[in-house]
Amino acid sequence: MKPSNRAALIMVMLGAIVAMVSPTLAQDKPADNMQIVVEKIRADKKLLVAENMELTDAEAKAFWPVYEQYQSELFLLRARTVKLIKDYADAYDKMTNETAKKLLDELITIESLGPKLRQAYLPKFRKVLPEVKAARYFQIENKIQAALMYELAAKIPLMKLAK
Repeated sequence: MKPSNRAALIMVMLGAIVAMVSPTLAQDKPADNMQIVVEKIRADKKLLVAENMELTDAEAKAFWPVYEQYQSELFLLRARTVKLIKDYADAYDKMTNETAKKLLDELITIESLGPKLRQAYLPKFRKVLPEVKAARYFQIENKIQAALMYELAAKIPLMKLAK
């Protein structure tokens, strides 16, 4: 599969995760299905990264443990985002100013943690990769993040205003 097709597949599967947080779908899907989807996404993402990084054996040996640590922390942020989306969906028809404030505060917190996480891991990636490959890896992550945000923006409706 071409890297661009694989990226599209990953985005569709990330979209599936977003769809799974809606209240009606969440009731019909066992938690095991969610875990299978998450594992498939992680494997496909790792393959996408591997296909695009052109790592030497020595680079790969040093890179993949750092990558796995980073992905685990990144997953926690994404899980927090999924919870935020679920909370938004649950409150959508009965939104109050108080709930809107809590949701917005959580969004801003999550958005602020992303750059902090990247900043914390940049020295680790620089230690195991040449500068060009470290930059390329962050480009790949940024493209995946941008595609995910686009997918979320397309699927999440604007907040209803009181009439």
